[in-house]
Amino acid sequence: MGAMSTLAPTVRSLVTGTPPYSATQLEVQAAAAELFPRLGARRGLLDVFTNAQIETRPLSRPLAWYREPHPFPEKNAVFVEEARALCLRLARGALERAEVAPEDVDAVVVVNTSGISTPSLDAYLIGALGLRRHAARLPLWGLGCAGGAAGLARAADLVRAGHRRVLYVAVELCSLTLIAGDESKSNFVGTALFSDGGAAMVVTAADVPGPPPLLTLHGAYSTLIEDSEDIMGWDVVEEGLKVRFSRDIPTLVRGMMRGNVREALEAHGWTRGDLGTYVVHPGGVKVLDAYEEALDLPGGTLDASRAVLRRCGNMSSVTVLFVLEEILRAHPAGRGLLSAMGPGFSAEHVLVEFPAAQA
Repeated sequence: MGAMSTLAPTVRSLVTGTPPYSATQLEVQAAAAELFPRLGARRGLLDVFTNAQIETRPLSRPLAWYREPHPFPEKNAVFVEEARALCLRLARGALERAEVAPEDVDAVVVVNTSGISTPSLDAYLIGALGLRRHAARLPLWGLGCAGGAAGLARAADLVRAGHRRVLYVAVELCSLTLIAGDESKSNFVGTALFSDGGAAMVVTAADVPGPPPLLTLHGAYSTLIEDSEDIMGWDVVEEGLKVRFSRDIPTLVRGMMRGNVREALEAHGWTRGDLGTYVVHPGGVKVLDAYEEALDLPGGTLDASRAVLRRCGNMSSVTVLFVLEEILRAHPAGRGLLSAMGPGFSAEHVLVEFPAAQA
C-alpha cells in the first residue's frame, strides 16, 4: 500500500457528544410497557428491547417526559433548542482540535432528519460561532441513517471544489419522534432503538496547516433502490414524525450489499482485498449480521459498530460517526469503507484511508 494521497480531502478532527439525559434499555422497556399496554402484554414484542442488544440510550429529556403525550410543535421546539446546543458545543470542539479559526471556515454542512428548523441549523452556527458570513451552506435533510456517510461525502466534495476548510455537523434527536399511545409495530420498534446524539468534523484540503489527518477521503458511491420509498421513513401525523418500517431490511441488505460494495469500490479502482477496516452504521443487530454475511466478513470485523449500538442505541445519521471515532481509537492503517443505509431506500459508501502507523 502506498502513502496517503496528498491531494484527497482529509479529516482533521472528529468530536462526538450526546444530550444531557440518558436511560437504560430496561428503563425504556418498562416505560414502553406502560405507554403501549396492548403491545406490552405480548411477550414476544417486549423481547424487541432485549434482542436489540442496547444497554443505554442518550435522550434529550428525562425519561419521565416521554411518558406524557406532547404535540408536534412542543417536540420540535425541544429539537431546535437541544440540537442548537449540541451542534454549537461539538462544532466549537471540532474547530479547536483542527486548529481552524471560525472566520477561516469556507463551508458548513449540517445533516439531520429528526426535527425541523428553518432557518437551518447551519445558519445558527454561522452566527453563534462567528463563522464567515459568506461561507457556503449545505443543510441536508431527509437522508435518515444514510446521512452520516452522505454528509461526509458532500463535505469532501466541497473541499475538492475549492472550499478548503469545511465544518461538517450531524445531529439527531430521534427520541423526540416517539408518539405516545401509537401502538403500531413501527413506533414500538423505534422506541426500542432510537436515541439522540451529534458529531462534528473538520474536513480540509491536504495542504491546510494543522494537526496530522485522522483519515483521507478518496471518493464516495450513492445508490437509490427503485420503488423502495415505503421501506423506511417518516409519516407526518398530527403528533409529529411517525416512523415507518415496512419491509425486512436485513433481507434487503443480505441480497444487495455484496454487489453494491463491489460497484462502489470498482468505481474508484479499488477491490475488496484493499479493505482492512469497515465503518458501518449499526441500524440494528440483524442489519449488522446481514452486512457481515453479505460480505463474508470474519468475526469481529464490526465489533466497533456493535459497541456503539450497545452503548448509545441508533442515533440515525450520527451513529456511523460514533463508530468511526471508536475505530480511530485503535489506530487502524490502510484502506477502509464507511457505509450507511437509510430511507429511499438508499446506500451510501465513502472510501477512506487511515494513516500508516508512526514509527
